[in-house]
Amino acid sequence: MEEGKITEYNSVGSLKVQGKGGFRATSFIFGLLGLENMGFVAVMVSFGLYFSFVMGFDLSGSANTLTNLMGSTFLLSILGGFISDTYINRFHTVLIFGPFEIIAFALITIQAYYKSLQPVCLEPNCISGKKAIFFYASLCCFALGGGGVKGALPALGADQFDQKDPKEAKALGRYFNLLMFSSVIGGAFGVTFVVYVSTVKAWWKGFLISLVSITLGFIFFALGKPFFRLQQPAGSPLTRIFEVIVVAINNGKLQLPENSEELYEISEKESDSSQPKLAHTKQFRFLDKAAIHPKTGEPTPWTVCTVTQVEEVKVLTRMLPIIASTIIMNTCMAQLQTFSVAQGYRMNRFIKKFEVPAPSVPAIPLIIMCILIPIYDMVFVPFARKITKHPSGITQLQRVGVGLVLSIVSMAVAALVEIKRKHHSLKDPLHPIHLAWLGFQYSILYKTDENVEPKTKPNLGDSISLSKSVSVSGVPLLKPSESAAPMPTIDESSNGPTEEANENSAAANRG
Repeated sequence: MEEGKITEYNSVGSLKVQGKGGFRATSFIFGLLGLENMGFVAVMVSFGLYFSFVMGFDLSGSANTLTNLMGSTFLLSILGGFISDTYINRFHTVLIFGPFEIIAFALITIQAYYKSLQPVCLEPNCISGKKAIFFYASLCCFALGGGGVKGALPALGADQFDQKDPKEAKALGRYFNLLMFSSVIGGAFGVTFVVYVSTVKAWWKGFLISLVSITLGFIFFALGKPFFRLQQPAGSPLTRIFEVIVVAINNGKLQLPENSEELYEISEKESDSSQPKLAHTKQFRFLDKAAIHPKTGEPTPWTVCTVTQVEEVKVLTRMLPIIASTIIMNTCMAQLQTFSVAQGYRMNRFIKKFEVPAPSVPAIPLIIMCILIPIYDMVFVPFARKITKHPSGITQLQRVGVGLVLSIVSMAVAALVEIKRKHHSLKDPLHPIHLAWLGFQYSILYKTDENVEPKTKPNLGDSISLSKSVSVSGVPLLKPSESAAPMPTIDESSNGPTEEANENSAAANRG
């Protein structure tokens, strides 16, 4: 291609220009995701203890607050995806929501630093007044910023590869593997170094490191603008879906034509030739009523839909079982940040003389994944590709299925480990079992996440985010009795809270 020559990129007005797109552009996405995930994962795994030690929540209050935050974050990713599809491009969507996440970490750091902004509780869940406003404002900014970025960032990377180009289409699968890899690298650093600083040194120091990391990530991302292929908004898929449903309901009393060719479809001359049309199928016939051509007047939006538009909704409808199955899987994933951290707090956390912070247990599977993901991408995929002739080695649906089966196995393992921990604690409360026992369930669950997440994002988009919001915000994962003591006062192991934890616990119980 001659220098400066512009060729068509896709059907929504994006331009394929020499020197733009590809892995050079996505390197800025990998950098942002790694730095952002370092802070995001670190606070998610340590918030459970922070809410108990500093903010005065009991165990159930801490777990519910954290899972509600996670659910809100993933639910708001739908907003980020909607805005980037409808009003502004994905690059600018990330830059708009990014400052909210930065503000959230700034507010969290300030509240963790100043004792005057922290509640002094005589009973659990006593935060109120200006302190509560400050606290929940930071969580709202966190959910809005993190959700908006997550709704646009992965899709922006996918825009850098033209699926009509065989070489770029093949590279798209590697992009999602590298996306997961950069996320894992950032998360591994977060749950080790950042969590250690938070729980052993001071909470505000760990949050400050996360703040600096995320700020640098967004600056680095903004510098990559000259290298991105920016896709122009072409309308939200959600709007197209609702249009089909509304028109089908309005035409509910109409009779479907015997010949499906009589259903409305834009002719080849009138349509964008680069946009593929979907053939009519006989499944979900009720939706076909949205494509009944009006007898009087010209076809207009919200009065009639094309067959292709109807078939798109049918495709999504067929995906609903996959979406529903991920709700249960993400319920399992939510326990990594709540119950499993509480388990680790009551176990022997010493490796010789070094005390491992309870939220740092995910470092075990994350380190394993740092090794396995490159092996999978460079060894397994080429080998499987020769056998299956599939560009990704195995189909996306097969990877999702394996991940869902592993989520079942992980919960069975988690149950067995908890039975062992509880029985051993009752027999010998001064010598609990070692924290390493949690490594089994963490490793299997993170392998589940590795299999499901990268493969559902390009296919299901916002629907996966919705499943996460249902799973983590609607299910109380841990509900102790009303008389249960706050977590800092439970002494079930010989290794009590760290010096910082004792200080924060004492502050929370003074009064």
